[in-house]
Amino acid sequence: MRALLVVNPAATTTSARTRDVLIHALASEMKLEAVTTEYRGHARDLGRQAADSGEIDLVVALGGDGTVNEVVNGLLHNGPDLDNLPSLAVVPGGSTNVFARALGLPNDAVEATGAILDALANHTERTVGLGLAAGTPGTEDESVPERWFTFCAGLGFDAGVVGRVEQQRERGKRSTHALYVRQVVRQFLEEPHRRHGVMTLETPGQEPVTDLALSIISNTAPWTYLGNRPMYASPKATFDTGLDVLGLKRLSTPAVARYGTQLLTSSPEKGPSGKHAVSLHDLTDFTLHSKVPLPFQMDGDHLGVRTSVTFTGVRRALRVIV
Repeated sequence: MRALLVVNPAATTTSARTRDVLIHALASEMKLEAVTTEYRGHARDLGRQAADSGEIDLVVALGGDGTVNEVVNGLLHNGPDLDNLPSLAVVPGGSTNVFARALGLPNDAVEATGAILDALANHTERTVGLGLAAGTPGTEDESVPERWFTFCAGLGFDAGVVGRVEQQRERGKRSTHALYVRQVVRQFLEEPHRRHGVMTLETPGQEPVTDLALSIISNTAPWTYLGNRPMYASPKATFDTGLDVLGLKRLSTPAVARYGTQLLTSSPEKGPSGKHAVSLHDLTDFTLHSKVPLPFQMDGDHLGVRTSVTFTGVRRALRVIV
């Protein structure tokens, strides 16, 4: 087997010594080329090269969800092709690793590598559906290129939190769960649209859902983790169906307290619910419009502001070793 290992040297939970051990373990079982990323977008470029070469059977991403997202977007730059594109394997190295954990992999990089080697020896893999987001035709965002996401996207409040965390990290702060909690509080206190939502969700053949103050699009469950605690914004979301949406029409203090508690205590059987909550399951195509520019994130990566985003749930988009 010919494999490419894409290594993010800034991965927060793996040391250089650990990465060397992982590289040697993988190289003992396959013909491996390991490349360390050197700039933002490098993992995407490496994934694209692997897809276009026709010589790579497997791409292994060693890093966090951002590294995985880049690799996936490189692999799928010409769209899904299960018969010809390399498979993907993920070794978690970030602070949260939502995609890897949703696949059932251990959150420890060494243990996950062992699980991947076992899967390769047993020839086990699965296909996963992914989300695709693009600028909406006929809007000021129509020129925004399409981009894949593996587990979640968000327009509005949660994307604002992601943007704040990225700013803090650029200032040298460590990516901790306490940092995320602090930025949630700050985003809430400064959120200008929390009492009157400015988003509308449009689905073909359905009545529009108006006045949304928050929208979380999930491709799997859980949506994210707070430490070891999984949080289920859309418990029914899976890699085998379309996209799920949790929308909230109000972010007043009582509403945030109620829905925040529901998220913290959510489970595979029950997510947030109430008169200001909207839950939609297994959507293939829909669009979010906003009256004002709002922050946008995909897989925990802040992508600037948008006024309109069109989403597509694509089944059987990629083969994953697991």
